[in-house]
Amino acid sequence: MAISGNVSGNGDSVEIKITGRFDFNAHHDFRNIYRNEKSNAEYSIDMSGTEYIDSSALGMLLLLREHAGNEAAKITITGCNADIKKIFAISNFEKLFTIS
Repeated sequence: MAISGNVSGNGDSVEIKITGRFDFNAHHDFRNIYRNEKSNAEYSIDMSGTEYIDSSALGMLLLLREHAGNEAAKITITGCNADIKKIFAISNFEKLFTIS
């Protein structure tokens, strides 16, 4: 599991890349990337290298959404494999996030 983040110079956009397993062990690293950033920033999550997610990962995404303004949040999740897309569909995350 590896999580890396890149924040634009003005803090208006945050890119997060997740590789390997996205589970409870990633909680600290994932939160540290966005916790001090603007709540109205645009967030992009690259999951092209993500092999697995569990329910705690879904919870972490919901916490990010809360930080980013709930309904006003601008979060895009990209690069999901078929299994992860299925989990998002079953969890109705397609209504909460832009998933491509």
